[in-house]
Amino acid sequence: MVNARPGTLVEAFQRTAGHNPDAVAVRTPGGGTTITWRQYVDEVRRIATGLSALGVRTGDTVAIMLTNRPEFHLVDTGALHAGATPFSIYNTLAPEQINYVLTDAGSRVVVCEQQFVEKLRNAIVGTAVEYVVCVDDTPEGTIGLGALPTETAFDFEATWRSVQPDDVLTIIYTSGTTGSPKGVELTHANMIASVDATLDTLPINVNDRVVSYLPDAHVANRWGAHYTSMVTGMQITTVADPKEMLGALTDVRPTFFGAVPQIWYKLKAAIEANLAAEENETKRKLAHWALHAAQRKARLSAKGKPVPLTTTMQAALADRLVLSRVRTALGLDQIRIAASGAAPIAPEALEFVLALGIPVCELWGMSETSGAATMNPPGGIRIGTVGPPVKGMEAKLADDGELLVRGPLVMRGYRNNREKTSDTIDADGWLHTGDIATIDSDGYVSIVDRKKELIINAAGKNMSPANIENAVKVASPLIGSVAAIGDNRPYVVALVTLDPDACAAYGDADPATLAADPGVNAAVAAAVETANSTLARVEQIKKFAILPAFWEPGSAELTPTMKLKRKPIEQKYATEIDALYT
Repeated sequence: MVNARPGTLVEAFQRTAGHNPDAVAVRTPGGGTTITWRQYVDEVRRIATGLSALGVRTGDTVAIMLTNRPEFHLVDTGALHAGATPFSIYNTLAPEQINYVLTDAGSRVVVCEQQFVEKLRNAIVGTAVEYVVCVDDTPEGTIGLGALPTETAFDFEATWRSVQPDDVLTIIYTSGTTGSPKGVELTHANMIASVDATLDTLPINVNDRVVSYLPDAHVANRWGAHYTSMVTGMQITTVADPKEMLGALTDVRPTFFGAVPQIWYKLKAAIEANLAAEENETKRKLAHWALHAAQRKARLSAKGKPVPLTTTMQAALADRLVLSRVRTALGLDQIRIAASGAAPIAPEALEFVLALGIPVCELWGMSETSGAATMNPPGGIRIGTVGPPVKGMEAKLADDGELLVRGPLVMRGYRNNREKTSDTIDADGWLHTGDIATIDSDGYVSIVDRKKELIINAAGKNMSPANIENAVKVASPLIGSVAAIGDNRPYVVALVTLDPDACAAYGDADPATLAADPGVNAAVAAAVETANSTLARVEQIKKFAILPAFWEPGSAELTPTMKLKRKPIEQKYATEIDALYT
């Protein structure tokens, strides 16, 4: 009898691949590349054999530096079957940062794309790297993925079967808002428990489809797409350029979709722009009525309040006449389950998306928790919370309000850093998350902000900068990033950058020109005013500056996952900040 739950991801993969070998496992938009489970298994065997021929042994690490493409799944899973620990490198890292990660991991093999070879040539100096394997070309000094050695006595079957639940599955190098990144070691047992907990709340199965577009160096994409597919057989469509993701939705028509808040903001802005551009007044009024009717129902449901029959009937009519057509046009008409994570989402944006009929479950997790540790269940979504702990996890608050979690999803530890590990996971197994939170009587968790990022103004008032920043971002599609400043200051000010995509649509892609444009300034000022109307008086932004630059993921201001690097920002823009207090 087959066990219901596999012990390792390699066991899960072999089991899943055998169920329907001719089904498509991984593809690209339009079907330009399609890989069946049978082909997937064959490539995994070939790659595992080739890595072994290069000297990769059980417990070794294999570094991967790829965009979101099918080869990632083949290489990562192949390395696992060789008994190795594959991990991904953020493509935006500078050579010296890559050097640090490769040194910490001790990798002898790096798998990459041709576009990253030159960067890697500089980055691998002084590291243990001996081989660079290229998936799409063979620049000088590299080995083509298709040309890996095949003559070896490697025992594929015995090697993958020898992988144990406590073996390290991957290393997630935290993007690091301060200092060097930490290598979070996650075991097979960690991730099996994480996927199992996910499926307990979100019933994903072999018939589901997902778009994979986030970096695989981030735990969210590995957990939400790669590993979940290995367990369930869910079909993956890879999108190499995240900017093309929204356009790919009509091709994929995903049934499961995860996104960071910025994606939901863009979706909301696009729909509102289309409504504003509707020339037929009757259609425009009907669309506004439909949205408001659906929002009333979503608001009541999310608060756990009874929904009057008239409200239910109006929302159903609104869905049939308008909202179902909007979902179809966007390619979101077949979504059964959606998730939002990585950062808090503005409540009004979540309410808007829920009103569209997209069941977005906000969740919370860290690299250190193997993915989502708390999650709103589809039938019990509460706006403003990240849900109760997932199956197997416990949560409580420390005396100062810091969220502590414990359970099978908690990492093994930080690689090569026992001191930091013991500082983070206490003797009783509680992971100190660094997030300030509240927990209601039903166990639903609400995240206030990062413990070290709370603003304490000159009068001693505590504020969440993320709450202030989200209120501004959701108020205008022109706004890309917002940094709220006010620690030990008399009032809150903000640095604002513009969104590159929205600016291109505005008619000018130069941030310096746009920052000085009266129309743009008026639009940002209106957004700040709108945000202020939703904030407590002490949180309201008194002054702001539009910076003549875009902040891109992986820049001096943003981590690859778009978290603000607050201290570097305050240092770099000290002159602009001081001017706002003059």
